[in-house]
Amino acid sequence: MRSVQSQSYEKQMENKNETFKTESPEETQALGERLGKTLKQGDVIALIGVAIGTGKTCLTQGIARGIGIASGEVVNSPSYIVINEYNGTVPIYHIDLYRFENSEEIAELGLSEYMEGDGICIIEWAERIADALPDTCIKVHITLADANTLHSDGEVSESILDSPEDEEDSPEDENIRHIEIQYPISR
Repeated sequence: MRSVQSQSYEKQMENKNETFKTESPEETQALGERLGKTLKQGDVIALIGVAIGTGKTCLTQGIARGIGIASGEVVNSPSYIVINEYNGTVPIYHIDLYRFENSEEIAELGLSEYMEGDGICIIEWAERIADALPDTCIKVHITLADANTLHSDGEVSESILDSPEDEEDSPEDENIRHIEIQYPISR
C-alpha cells in the first residue's frame, strides 16, 4: 500500500509546471490569452489564489480572449452570480466559489455538469473543491509578490514580456504576480 506522501509525490511528478511573473494587469491578461489558446473543449482550469485581488478574474479575461470569446462580451467576476457563461469558440463557464463556506453548499451547485460539459470550465477559489477536481485539471496558482521574490528552487520568475530584471532593490509592487501553471502530463 502506498503512503499518502508517495501518492502526493507521484501526483506532482505527473504534472508539467511552468512559472511566470507578470508585472501589470495587461501582462496577466496576456499570459491568460496564451493559456486560452492552448485549451480544448472539456478542459477545467482551477484558479488558486489565497487572497482576494490576486488576479484570478484578470487572468480569466485573458483566457477568454485566447479561447475566442464573442466580440462585445465582457468577462466580469461572478462573485455574486457564482457562474457566468460566455460564448467563445466553445462555451466558457466561469465559476467563483469565494462566497461558499462548506462543501455541502458547493455540492448543491451541480458543478460536475460544467466540469464534464461541452465547454471550458474556469473555477476561481478552486481549492475549495480540490477533491472534486478532475485529474486532468490544469491548476493555476497565483500569488502576490514583490519584485525580489524567489521561488522555492531559488529561481526568479520570468516575465512574460522578457523585460530585464531591475538590479536595484525594488519596492513591493501591487501589480506583480507569480503564476505557476501545472499541466497534467496525461492531458
